[in-house]
Amino acid sequence: MAKEKGKKDTRPLMNMLHEVQERHGYISEHMLKQISVDQDIPIARLYGVVKFYTMFHTEPQGKYVIEICGSPSCVLNNGVRLEKFLENEIGAGIGETSKDGLFSLYKTSCIGCCDEAPAMLINGEPHTKMTVERLKLILKKLRDTEAAQAGEKKK
Repeated sequence: MAKEKGKKDTRPLMNMLHEVQERHGYISEHMLKQISVDQDIPIARLYGVVKFYTMFHTEPQGKYVIEICGSPSCVLNNGVRLEKFLENEIGAGIGETSKDGLFSLYKTSCIGCCDEAPAMLINGEPHTKMTVERLKLILKKLRDTEAAQAGEKKK
């Protein structure tokens, strides 16, 4: 957060928090304290904001953030089955990151794809009309991409 010393940032708080998260992947306690001091905002208010909005994360995230839609339309169209499959497949529950650091799993409110339920976001990109079979293919592709990138780094 670049600003002149002694000058308060006039951007909306949400914009500041989004910027920090985009830059670092999450909003650390250190960054919250810095914003609190710089902007003269009580730390409790900042924690209240980042804990209320599910798009903010206060812990490091996996490379792929999967957000399962929890709307009634998605739940009624096998969304719970997809959730259970994902938890078993990546080895992480809702709100957790897989041990390999590749996936973080969340449940979110409606993502606006009710006509193509069940739906989920992977790094903000919508995936609709999901089935376990489609999800297996997506996870395989993501893992294969990671393996290929790891192989490139070794060369």
